[in-house]
Amino acid sequence: MSEDPLLTSLLAAVAAAPDDVPLRLHVAERLADAGRVPEALQHATTVLATAPGHAGAIALLQRLTAALTSGPAPEPPAVSNAPEEPALPVADAPDDPPPARQEPGGPREPVGFDWARAEEQVSDIAEPVSAFDDGGGSGGSDTSDVEWAERPDVRLDDVGGMEHVKSRLELSFLGPMRDPEMARAFGKRPGGGLLLYGPPGCGKTFLARAVAGELGARFSEIGIADVLDMWTGRSERNLAEIFRTARRNAPCVLFLDEVDALGQKRSNLAHSGSLRNTVNTLLSEMDSLSGRNDGVFVLAATNHPWDMDPALRRPGRFDRMLLVLPPDAPARAAILRHHLRDRPVTDLDLDRVVRATEHYSGADLAHLVDTATERALAESMRSGKIRSLTTKDLVGAAREVTPSTGPWFSTARNVALFGNTDGSYDELAEYLKKNRRA
Repeated sequence: MSEDPLLTSLLAAVAAAPDDVPLRLHVAERLADAGRVPEALQHATTVLATAPGHAGAIALLQRLTAALTSGPAPEPPAVSNAPEEPALPVADAPDDPPPARQEPGGPREPVGFDWARAEEQVSDIAEPVSAFDDGGGSGGSDTSDVEWAERPDVRLDDVGGMEHVKSRLELSFLGPMRDPEMARAFGKRPGGGLLLYGPPGCGKTFLARAVAGELGARFSEIGIADVLDMWTGRSERNLAEIFRTARRNAPCVLFLDEVDALGQKRSNLAHSGSLRNTVNTLLSEMDSLSGRNDGVFVLAATNHPWDMDPALRRPGRFDRMLLVLPPDAPARAAILRHHLRDRPVTDLDLDRVVRATEHYSGADLAHLVDTATERALAESMRSGKIRSLTTKDLVGAAREVTPSTGPWFSTARNVALFGNTDGSYDELAEYLKKNRRA
């Protein structure tokens, strides 16, 4: 069969513009006319996934289904002069569809597809249910809202050091929520979104939990695996259900971890319609100007805010950003004390260890303590006596464990120098100016 040049060009156009519904439907009709029914069916199904209820796609799908289920009419039996063989007995098969009806002197009628029987065969297959379905959708779930979110018992006082960050949180985010009357007097609506950004492992999730603790609100941490789904449309539904459940549990802090993965720049998603729709859903749910999100405080964390869609930074969404840097000296001392509290320690000069760990993240400090502990444990096992951790062990471990924040600062420095067109990264640029070795 020779290839239709026009059809080949149309298929190439669909590949270049996969979200063009009229074009894809036209291609499906051309494929159906050319007898390429399976290919046409695939394109018609894609149109319905993108535009549910599309009348043209439904009509074409019915036509294609009829073509597939009816099949070609069987050839009439050949005439033979040989004596007819006796028919072999055949076992009854009540579950088989009835045979085609033969009218006297007329053609055979094709047997129609038995939809009732097909539905009975798949009646015991349960529809996949999102973990965040509150029972209001078609899936339904027995998961209660109490299990969906927790009430953290940590406060900002439990965060060691980082006084600048805590002060910013208090003034720009927590203050209006604690005194809503004062906020309304200045035309400020309590709530909205706050974006925490900075190097990995520096305590952004812990800060979000502390904010929920300060507000006495429920806290729910949402990762990319809780939203993205391989089935078309399921990711958008998951995201909408998460926000709907958060509104019902208000006051609630909804924490979106690695939000840059959910809210990527749509200009980079030209060939991924599903991810573009997920970003659009996030933008719609984040729009607090409508008042739907009263009592829902959306916090998000990212290591790469420059990869997020700019629309997420507009008023009513993540219009506030807070830089969470590696822990300062008081914070490093608090973190080291926390990780050393259940280990044998003697002759510890904590200030010396703090000075040796500048630019270390909280995760780096935990790794440093583990490395020093392994060294002391190995010597204790060889001697048979417990040898306590010392300053020498921790400083020696600092020479082995290099801070993981270096690559992040290399990227961030380029953004602060060349991509800070609207002043969003002024705080980052000021820090890098003062800490050139970061």
